[in-house]
Amino acid sequence: MRDEKLKLVIASGKGGVGKSMLSSALAMLFAKDFKIVAVDCDVDAPNLAIWLNEIENWNKVEKISVSEKPVINNSELTQKEAKFCVEKCKFNALEVKKGKLKLNPFLCEGCGACEIFCPSGAVKMKPVKNGEIKTKKTKYNFTLVSGQLYPGETGSGKMVTKIKWRAEKLKGKLMLIDSAPGTGCPVIASLQDANFAILVTEPTPSGFSDLKRVLEVVNHFKISWRLVINKWDINSPLSNKIEKWAGKKFLGKISYDKKIFKAIANLTPILETNLNVKKEIIQIFNKLKINFKC
Repeated sequence: MRDEKLKLVIASGKGGVGKSMLSSALAMLFAKDFKIVAVDCDVDAPNLAIWLNEIENWNKVEKISVSEKPVINNSELTQKEAKFCVEKCKFNALEVKKGKLKLNPFLCEGCGACEIFCPSGAVKMKPVKNGEIKTKKTKYNFTLVSGQLYPGETGSGKMVTKIKWRAEKLKGKLMLIDSAPGTGCPVIASLQDANFAILVTEPTPSGFSDLKRVLEVVNHFKISWRLVINKWDINSPLSNKIEKWAGKKFLGKISYDKKIFKAIANLTPILETNLNVKKEIIQIFNKLKINFKC
């Protein structure tokens, strides 16, 4: 991490494995020695601000558009043409009611097929404000960028790309990206152009299986990665199996503690507690710095 700008993504194939908990703690630790930007790219359910107790007093909130929706002019349509438009919509978002073409916005994916197939002038695609990007300077001396799609809206991958563009404009040696779980569009957008990935899993069959799935995406982008096992002690045999499977890619493990839930319920960052998980994450951080040659 000498001169180049590092983009570090914390990802997981499965939700609820402690990804945002680890992201928040690593952001606080890195910020002690480096100028960083923390980016919450889980645009359907952003919670990095909660783990940092930074949910209020955003410096900037901007509504943006990452999708388009059709605007219908029924005066340009015959009933026969309207039925033809309905047939061409693969998402069943169009229907004819009382002789007029109607849109169900909750089913519409904004693909634009209706504008192409319907008679000229009958349907026009127009941008809709369907999300927002928030930015703030945290009390931990780093900037937090967070984005969220409004309920029922689409375009999560585009949203993540716009959030990263916004974060790129901020000065920082490290961009720490808290990705969405899974392997879908927001995860792909988070991993695109990243330098390094920390994959977080738990010792369950579904956790291990989903880890392998997200690793396919990581390998597709040829990103160096390391593995962290959270709640390792709920299933020691499987934890040992996963650790052996990871080999030299294994970065560390975090034990299960019910008091973590109490901490987050009280909006207390992990590094401001006396829990054992704090020591474990600091150990992971110290090992991580060796990988980066900080």
